[in-house]
Amino acid sequence: MKNSKSDLRIKKYPKNLEYQIKSYEKIPVELFLDSKDGSKYIAQRVAKAIREKQDQGEDIVLGLATGSSPLMIYAELIKEHKENGLSFHNVYTFNLDEYYPLDPERLESYDYFMHHYFFNHIDIPEENIHIPKGSLKLSQVKKYCDGYEKKIKGLGGIDIQLLGIGRSGHIGFNEPGSEDNSLTRLVRLDHITRHDAADDFGGLDKVPYEAITMGVKTILDAKEIYIMAWGQHKADIVKEAIEGKPSPLIPSTFLQQHHKVKFYLDTAAASKLTRVETPWKVGSCNWDDDLACKAVVWLSQLTNKPILKLTDEDYNEYGLSELILNETNAYQLNIKMFNRLQHTITGWPGGKPNTDDSERPERATPKKKRVLIFSPHPDDDVISMGGTFLRLVEQGHEVHVAYQTSGNTAVHDHDALRYLEFYEDFHKTVIGKSLKSKAFNEIQKILADETLHTRTQGLKDTKGLIRRGEARAAARFCGVPDERIHFMDMPFYEADSAKKRLLTEQDIKMTVDLIKKIKPHQVFAAGDLADPHGTHRICLNAVIEALTRLKPNKWMNQCWLWLYRGAWQEFNINEIEMCVPLSPNELVKKRNAIFLHQSQKDRPLFPGEDEREFWQRAEDRCRKTANDYRNLGFAEYEAMEAFRRWHF
Repeated sequence: MKNSKSDLRIKKYPKNLEYQIKSYEKIPVELFLDSKDGSKYIAQRVAKAIREKQDQGEDIVLGLATGSSPLMIYAELIKEHKENGLSFHNVYTFNLDEYYPLDPERLESYDYFMHHYFFNHIDIPEENIHIPKGSLKLSQVKKYCDGYEKKIKGLGGIDIQLLGIGRSGHIGFNEPGSEDNSLTRLVRLDHITRHDAADDFGGLDKVPYEAITMGVKTILDAKEIYIMAWGQHKADIVKEAIEGKPSPLIPSTFLQQHHKVKFYLDTAAASKLTRVETPWKVGSCNWDDDLACKAVVWLSQLTNKPILKLTDEDYNEYGLSELILNETNAYQLNIKMFNRLQHTITGWPGGKPNTDDSERPERATPKKKRVLIFSPHPDDDVISMGGTFLRLVEQGHEVHVAYQTSGNTAVHDHDALRYLEFYEDFHKTVIGKSLKSKAFNEIQKILADETLHTRTQGLKDTKGLIRRGEARAAARFCGVPDERIHFMDMPFYEADSAKKRLLTEQDIKMTVDLIKKIKPHQVFAAGDLADPHGTHRICLNAVIEALTRLKPNKWMNQCWLWLYRGAWQEFNINEIEMCVPLSPNELVKKRNAIFLHQSQKDRPLFPGEDEREFWQRAEDRCRKTANDYRNLGFAEYEAMEAFRRWHF
């Protein structure tokens, strides 16, 4: 894919498929390989619109969104301002929403977000900026919301509205139940929305229950709408918004009524669209082995038949007759795909020495490999690939593990207090000196006053040390010596809020230096793009960028990158390129490694919507993968861990 200003998009579909695609998709879609390219393209369109208005001597009104989705768009617009002279003197902005009640100076506020990540870096007049006020008295809110509508109309309406989409299908804070005639108002936040904001506020109990938001009608009145979604955790709701029927239960479906709206998606967010998930339903396909495998697995699961029992009639009945035209019959295709999947299963994740590796997922040589496992959070290694981790060590490979972030935001305040109390008591009892640290005094104040949300660096460091100790204990349990345990504490993670984090050059350089030092034959990294907090995506981008920069080195020719997925979602069977079976005893040993992360046990601070503990999710996921293979006609295992190779 080209990476120039003129062509950032994925190649368009042939014209003869456009009609079939539109029969499913009620909103036009633009696909990109990743969010970086998509954000750059949107920013270029916004910049072009601003310049065109300037050439005509006119103002332009932008509707702006917050959260993680538009961050890179704002970064690109800042770059355009500083490097190419784009001025914002003729720009008026109206933000979609703000939490209520919330002081604009709070780090969690969208007012702070917009100034810190956009407005403070461009030349827009302060009086041109409009953001809903979360600090109003309740008696003032109705009048204020009416005035917000009048200001928008007084400037001729919004020219371009930027939107993200929440997992509940909300646009702005128009939660399920919002009607298409709704205007700017105070709303009650949906439980899913509050869950997704918990990381920003330091826990679900600290997230406001209400917000001020533009209404659906306010949004639909915009002349043009750009809505974006990045990441696999948005895939299900994106499909509903684009292909479903308009409904108040999913307010984003009302965008189908707009005359000039476009959805911008990366490949992960688009993965559930019919044209991507089951393209044979849309029209004729250019069949290759990858797509054929996807279709065969789909048909096997749909008919509840093992692959080798699928018949010509099955393929014909479910619209796949075209697939078997290139084969003698269905059985020949079944054999081909069965063998392909069979070859993904291996008990030797580091490669089996002294064997023919032509049909194995990993190389036989070198016999002993240097392995580097990247773990975004301090527990992702054992949660996601603990069994494989143990197997690699037991089979004699030189295994290193790198914990990319401190994970300090995911420690409960009461856990921090417990460790600090031990620290204080240790000094008093063993050393004979009483010590009251700043972090200890601060945590006592926070627990006594629930309105205090800020955390000093001392308390963050305390929580980081808790997670570091747990990670070290788990890695040792897996057999890794201390000198091969690396704590990176990547700077991006230490930003004010999870949704305000961007990968930095320092993050990439740290990753480059570590890989260069170890010169691994295998790198394992989290490819879990369904992570709702985004940390996995940022950490993966750092690894890929680092390996790309190192590619010219000769030793990189022997370096393979394997992706694993974690507690959120597994690869589809047809996507798996290496699957490692686990025995019942190995699964128990993996569980025990996870248990060493005590601060994340029982009730982690940011569990997402899934109420199960992380060890339960991990075991259920691995058992499901084994069961899926069994249902396709393969041998029955207790559990399986899956991987997909990244091909540069």
